[in-house]
Amino acid sequence: MISKSPPLCMCPAGWKLLAMLALVLVIMVWYSISREDRYIELFYFPIPEKEELCLQGEAERKVSKLFGNYSRDQPIFLQLKDYFWVKTTSAYELPFGTKGSEDLLLRVLALTSYSIPESIQRLNNAPVAGYEDDVGSKTTMRLFYPESAHFNPKQENNPDTLLVLVAFKAMDFHWIETILSDKKRVRKGFWKQPPLIWDVNPKQVRILNPFFMEIAADKLLSLPVQQPRKIKQKPTTGLLAITLALHLCDVVHIAGFGYPDAHNRKQTIHYYEQITLKSMAGSGHNVSQEALAIKRMLEIGAVKNLTYF
Repeated sequence: MISKSPPLCMCPAGWKLLAMLALVLVIMVWYSISREDRYIELFYFPIPEKEELCLQGEAERKVSKLFGNYSRDQPIFLQLKDYFWVKTTSAYELPFGTKGSEDLLLRVLALTSYSIPESIQRLNNAPVAGYEDDVGSKTTMRLFYPESAHFNPKQENNPDTLLVLVAFKAMDFHWIETILSDKKRVRKGFWKQPPLIWDVNPKQVRILNPFFMEIAADKLLSLPVQQPRKIKQKPTTGLLAITLALHLCDVVHIAGFGYPDAHNRKQTIHYYEQITLKSMAGSGHNVSQEALAIKRMLEIGAVKNLTYF
């Protein structure tokens, strides 16, 4: 006689036991992971961001190929104390020095300041209003000369923007003095009439050390710093801004630099206006030579370009 065992079945008590064991196992695993940092690596795989490292001294090392043993100890802005009772005068006249313009400069420095902001983010005198998508919206330092000064500086600058005068001639000092002191305005001696009313805070104005103009002319463009008064070749404020940035920063990016071909007299030279190479015939700027200088800086990695060159 063959007897049959009853079929196996899982009673409710058995299901409860398995559920309790599973719950205990989950709790143990969670507790273990929470206590041991090494387990995090099994479950978390961070994707590294593509951030460019800013290596201290990187620009300085590469720039030495261009400037040689130039000094980074030069002050960025001229200071009043350096022109009181100073027996050693500058070796060069403007724009490469201050020889012969000391009296005018003293009066200007008495009205302005020389402090430097903690962070330097954007240089040069190109406008940003209307071009924010391409050139950004922050201007820490704006290089200008009287003929390039915007008639409404508050429109193109942030409230804390430093306005840095690049003096090409003695009349530039005279102009800024009359503006800041509200004296009788200067109307002659400029290739283009500068603003006669210029609403700025004198404490935002700085005077750039001509040393940077000298080194840009000598080392980047191979221009003599001793030139006839009526025939002065000089760097543009754009190249001067790059020179200054290389003196200040560990990594330098440029945007919007693109020089037209020397034979293309109709192509514009700025993104924000219709001035062509033809209008620069008597400016003393050699844009072809400057283009070669910037290309060399790009080749050795001294600067990095954010836009097409």
